[in-house]
Amino acid sequence: QVQLMESGGGWVQPGGSLRLSCLASGTIFSIRSMDWYRQAPGKQREFIARIGSSGSTNYADSVKGRFTIFRHNAKNTLYLEMNSLKPEDTAVYYCNFAIPEPWGQGTQVTVSS
Repeated sequence: QVQLMESGGGWVQPGGSLRLSCLASGTIFSIRSMDWYRQAPGKQREFIARIGSSGSTNYADSVKGRFTIFRHNAKNTLYLEMNSLKPEDTAVYYCNFAIPEPWGQGTQVTVSS
């Protein structure tokens, strides 16, 4: 059974940084592309970043240049480094594989002064 566990969220002031982590289990992590999504209150879940098994990446325009997705295959862990955070980045952040598995609980990120 595949499980995903996100962590690292919290409160941060505008302009600040956070690093999110996603621990995956129950599958061969290294060969699968992975995504980060987020869902703000009252909005649909939106894609923000993808990393392929080779390390190739792509980003939504809203986070390009501010967020970096990377992975550590030996640790079965996906990361999202978030810099220059804005209030509109406030959301629950989720990870998943490109071919989705059951969603985890997500981790809350709140950006406010």
